[in-house]
Amino acid sequence: MKVTINDRVVHVEPGTTILEAAKLLDVKIPTLCHLHLHDIKYLNKQASCRVCVVDVKGQENLLPACATPCKEGMVISTDSFRAIQARRTIVELLLSDHPNSCLTCAMNLDCELQRLAHDLGIRKIHYEGETHDEPIDDNSYSIIRDPNKCILCKRCETMCTEIQTVGALTDVGRGFFTTVGSAFHRPMTETTCTFCGQCLAVCPTGALTEVNNIKKVWRAINAGKYVIVQTAPAVRVALGEEFGLEPGTPVTGKMVAALRRLGFKKVFDTDFAADLTIMEEATEFVNRLKHDGKLPILTSCCPSWVNFIEQQFPDMLDIPSSCKSPHEMFGALTKSYLCDKMGLDPEDVVVVSIMPCVAKKYEAHRDELQGVEGHSDVDYVITTRELAIMIKETGINFLDLPDDEFDNPMGESTGAGVIFGASGGVIEATLRTAYHMITGSELPDTLMEFHGLRGLDGIKTASVDIEDRTFNIAVAHGLGNARRLLEGIRDGEIEVDAIEIMACPGGCIGGAGQPYHHGDMMILEKRAAGLYSEDRGKEKRRSHHNVHVQKLYKEFLGTPGSKKAHDLLHTHYTPRPRL
Repeated sequence: MKVTINDRVVHVEPGTTILEAAKLLDVKIPTLCHLHLHDIKYLNKQASCRVCVVDVKGQENLLPACATPCKEGMVISTDSFRAIQARRTIVELLLSDHPNSCLTCAMNLDCELQRLAHDLGIRKIHYEGETHDEPIDDNSYSIIRDPNKCILCKRCETMCTEIQTVGALTDVGRGFFTTVGSAFHRPMTETTCTFCGQCLAVCPTGALTEVNNIKKVWRAINAGKYVIVQTAPAVRVALGEEFGLEPGTPVTGKMVAALRRLGFKKVFDTDFAADLTIMEEATEFVNRLKHDGKLPILTSCCPSWVNFIEQQFPDMLDIPSSCKSPHEMFGALTKSYLCDKMGLDPEDVVVVSIMPCVAKKYEAHRDELQGVEGHSDVDYVITTRELAIMIKETGINFLDLPDDEFDNPMGESTGAGVIFGASGGVIEATLRTAYHMITGSELPDTLMEFHGLRGLDGIKTASVDIEDRTFNIAVAHGLGNARRLLEGIRDGEIEVDAIEIMACPGGCIGGAGQPYHHGDMMILEKRAAGLYSEDRGKEKRRSHHNVHVQKLYKEFLGTPGSKKAHDLLHTHYTPRPRL
């Protein structure tokens, strides 16, 4: 169809919205409620914010560009005085019921409402009236919900209900008293929330933010505690974005140097524990194969996914691997093996995890993960964004830092540990080692990379031949995709031997604690490419080749799957049905 936008002609397919057509001409139309992820359009059916209104010739009323399909011969003006003035009025009305706390808001300089007000030249609010004064829900370890900053764009509701299929958020009330929150105004801890944080990843204001643990970490460092830090694989390919680098740029060495400058006693790599996770998980997988155990085996590295299956599929809790997540394994070993080796009292040791994820904050407080002798495996979790704040507030010139290296004995890692941060990476790493455990020989280098398990497709499948058996593998990222996959398995429609599931788009690279990607999937693709590049650059790419992991088993754990390994590195799951 032919349509005209701002006196320029463009041809579009039927069903194309005015907003999409305008993008073809590089015409910018402001939006707030519109949500677009990957190659699937997600938007609020009500076009609730109306910020994207445009003038269409022959129409008395302005139309929302995000929800209005193009028609043959349509003549559209996105920059008419009437459209621009309507947008200003809409934004002013939103600001009239918005807290005036931009300077101290967690979303300051990242707030889309703030940026929109700036772009529209709003310097004065002409409307005064009643404002909301709702209680703030800060009862969880992961997410803070401030209804007073909510602009009813309903992005969070769309993400939670339509994409993640969790259903913890909905609109409550009527008229001016409408808020987006939980049914019956329950705290998020009493809902089906999995703490994946994808709601806060798409929130355009500060209505949803992560619990900030920076002060607790500074307090521990300055209180004379022996503070040990570990960093997840996905952090190193996203942290640089906070300092102006291209997404996906690995900044591993500079990150280590910055952490030393911040005052951490030891700086370790969670990739080491990822290699250890593979040793335990691959052993568990092979044991199930040899002894007719329950298949498929499901990965258990993602705490949101674990929370999801506990709540939504309690009848399938015998399928996930019993392995703790890598950062929890690292914490358990720090408070035992490392403390013994270094002559430290676990009471004086604080373990800080730097994660791309806000659910890890919740995970660290799970009863099952409180460790031996009452010591928490992990004491504090901060996100990639929080680490960037710590670096900036100390005035460190991050880009000028020399590259430094992780400490040992728990700092060495292989390429298999690195790719944990991308969707498909965990199961790919598992296959590299499981092949060796099953056959006694090494997977050929030419077959090392399982490209069918990579990428941003919601559900990916691949078949792998090992000796005389074909193994069917599935990977899902996003909890809505996980639901479809699990329902297919439960109904007998899908038969697979192993499954990896991550709650966030693209896996940990798209975690809610990463620098905001604002729905730009190219950013996630670049982060994943950074991890795969680091994997290819590693001398060792199989977890069972990690010399320090081998030494750990020899000195302390015994063999993979041993009783001691199980006591320290494995966990159990509990049905958690929510109303």
